[in-house]
Amino acid sequence: MFLCVRRLAERRWSCSVRGMSSTSRRRRAPRCAFPVLDQPLQPVHQHVHDGNLRNSSACHQTFLELKEKVRKGGGENAVARHTQRNRKLLVRDRLRLLLDDEDFLELSPFAGLGLPYGDIPSAGCLTGIGRINGLWCVFIANDATVKGGTAYPITVKKQLRAQEIAIQNRLPCVYLVDSGGAFLPLQSEIFPDKNQGGRTFYNEAIMSSMKIPQVSVVCGSCTAGGAYIPTMAEETVMVHRIGTIFLGGPPLVKAATGEEVTPEELGGARLHAEVSGCVDHFAREEKEAYDYTRNIISTLNFQLPDEEEEERRAEEEEEPLYSSEELLALAPRCYNYSLDARMVISRLADGSRFQEFKARFGQTLITGFARIRGHLVGVVANNGELLYQAALKGSHFVQLCDQRDVPLLFLQNTAPAAAPTLSTTQAETNSNRLKANGSMMSAVACASVPKITVVIGGCHGADSYAMCGRAFDPNFLFLWPNARVSMVAPGHSDSLLPSDPEQDDLNDALNEESSAFFSSGRLWDDGVILPQDTRKVVGKCLDIIKQQRYQLSTEKERSTLLRV
Repeated sequence: MFLCVRRLAERRWSCSVRGMSSTSRRRRAPRCAFPVLDQPLQPVHQHVHDGNLRNSSACHQTFLELKEKVRKGGGENAVARHTQRNRKLLVRDRLRLLLDDEDFLELSPFAGLGLPYGDIPSAGCLTGIGRINGLWCVFIANDATVKGGTAYPITVKKQLRAQEIAIQNRLPCVYLVDSGGAFLPLQSEIFPDKNQGGRTFYNEAIMSSMKIPQVSVVCGSCTAGGAYIPTMAEETVMVHRIGTIFLGGPPLVKAATGEEVTPEELGGARLHAEVSGCVDHFAREEKEAYDYTRNIISTLNFQLPDEEEEERRAEEEEEPLYSSEELLALAPRCYNYSLDARMVISRLADGSRFQEFKARFGQTLITGFARIRGHLVGVVANNGELLYQAALKGSHFVQLCDQRDVPLLFLQNTAPAAAPTLSTTQAETNSNRLKANGSMMSAVACASVPKITVVIGGCHGADSYAMCGRAFDPNFLFLWPNARVSMVAPGHSDSLLPSDPEQDDLNDALNEESSAFFSSGRLWDDGVILPQDTRKVVGKCLDIIKQQRYQLSTEKERSTLLRV
């Protein structure tokens, strides 16, 4: 009986929220009166600043080199073949026509670099989140200059991550399909398992049933499994002469039947728009296709805030008191070069204001409330080892934010290795610490509020789980270029293999495999971001997460949309 009453009350509450007038929607949040964090760079730490700054400069140079490499796609010859012979637009030019502006959030641009089977720039597809007619949308755009648009295991992984972000944040999803199908020599890593190729189509069906809109643009080849992406989307646009959809192309038809047929006759835009009904809109050129897509997005049932309200919020934003460029000197080159995490917070928060929670308890973990680009967030930041009291404090604060529906921002810089157990006293201490860490992990895992993680230093061992590492499903996870991701930090392998002659080899491996770029190449994160861009990126993520509030009638349950 109690459950029935509660469900009825929740339904009435949700209806009343959706039915609020535009006047009540404009009510502002309580005025922020958080104290200002006075955290200037201290001369006593000059050697630490200088060391961090030199390391940040080297990391920045690597970042720029890799960024230039992925922007070239498959190389000059592949670009020339794509644009001149095939008469198709490059993927970034397509996005310029589709999106409102170029200020989009690109996800995992370094994915696919340094893999055992070679470099696959941007994993062969661009994914990200940009505005279309003012609405944040996920886009998944194949880059056919990279290996002819062939899908590698890392390509599938990147596409699935983009769909996961769309599901988690209820974002419309646009597919720009120009793919030659799977890379057959690696089929065992693409086809059979749960989170491999077939999961893309499963996700499409689930997203449709969740009323998450999906639009597909066929602007190139759609072969084999790739043919299901446009046919399972809710609306599909196809470009004449360059777009094709078929399970097997003309060579297979000739081999099987001896009949010669052109790609256009077998699966062109005219055939699918007039005969099969697989597509909904026929576009004579690519620009027309993206105009169609923008018009489709404008039909989605979202009620966005007034432009005046957005402008007023932007005017009320306070810039931090300290320059974001100073974060370069706060990005630790190693754990011993870490400074007070409040210095980082003061360069991210609006007006450098921060309301600290339990400031005198568990001081190796900083918790508290701040505003970033006008959004209220709960901040959880490592400031030393995650000890017993710190973990209890973290568990308390995470549950508090969950109770108040406040998004969480984790600034992760965990200890390089697990604490040793050399005495009975240490064993007891570590046992208590283990229980408290387990409590914090449970709180983080069960918190239903959005979570954003930024690894500003080390991401090592079990402490990284309590700080909402990748396994704990944050909405977004980014790394600074100086970040290290590994079970233990380089140089600390003795905590795993004491007195082992192979320690040097293990440390060498850790040094290579723990870098931020190694991690991002394997898609263990959503991208490497520069420290000075952190406030902008986090603010954009909070805007994106908030948009789901503006979709109307999300509670209505229905089956997936079935095409003719």
